[in-house]
Amino acid sequence: MVISKPTERIALVAGDGHPQLAQAVADALGIAPVALAISAFADGESRIRLEGDVPGTDLYILQPTSTPTNERLMTLALIADAARGAGARSVTALLPYFGYARQDVRSQPGEPRSAQFAARLLRAAGVDRAVVLELHSPALESAFDMPLIHHRADEPMLTALREWGLAQLTVVSPDAGGLKRAQRYAGALGAALAVVAKTRPAPDQAAAREVLGEVRGRNCLIVDDMASTGNTLVGAADALLRAGAQAVHAAFVHAVMAPGALEHICAGKFERILTTDSVAASLNDRVQVVSIAPLFAQTVSRLSGRR
Repeated sequence: MVISKPTERIALVAGDGHPQLAQAVADALGIAPVALAISAFADGESRIRLEGDVPGTDLYILQPTSTPTNERLMTLALIADAARGAGARSVTALLPYFGYARQDVRSQPGEPRSAQFAARLLRAAGVDRAVVLELHSPALESAFDMPLIHHRADEPMLTALREWGLAQLTVVSPDAGGLKRAQRYAGALGAALAVVAKTRPAPDQAAAREVLGEVRGRNCLIVDDMASTGNTLVGAADALLRAGAQAVHAAFVHAVMAPGALEHICAGKFERILTTDSVAASLNDRVQVVSIAPLFAQTVSRLSGRR
């Protein structure tokens, strides 16, 4: 459904991170994305040029900073700087996925707080405001030295999950850190709640240990914010099946998908898998995808004074 005509002059730029999602947001808004040329010099330096009508607009840049994270982040910063130079009245970054979100604390001396630095980089590039989806930790909101809108993917995800019609359902958090998300989903679905206790011996490695909660003979739905290697999901599924679960399903917001992750997850014992299109991932027909384009289009519409 196309949203009514604007009361403010807005423009949307599709970065190179997810042009399909940006086009879907533009279609919902009833506008055409601003033309953007992205190229590189012989030494690899990025070259950005806005070719559309930018002066005086409230400009929105849709760019998930997913893999290759460094390039996507730099491209976003360069587009923001180009928009400022071209006379945009304001610049808002639409971040369906914010890279570096897992590096928000110094776990050892000598390490940077990469999430905070990435946010400062965007601010320095001329971004006035950010709209993000499901940060790895809500505490990361404080990393943004600018107005921030932090969305959850609950509405599109829960709509799809209700259509599954799973009986005897237990919603499972794959670790203690995701328990609040699991509690929200369990409450919305009228389901029981469980958690898988685990250790993490090294980055991107997780070892499931013990299932806390009633799962025997039940449909178990693991909910998480992202799937990167797939180790957390697969390890949790194995633990649930050992504990007597009848079937295991998975729902995660961001399909980050490191090399080999999709094959690893699809080889796991999942009956159904659900994610969003926050990241431009190459998935297969085992994975159901719900779009977050309406959520971002509604946000742009509200911010621009359309309704």
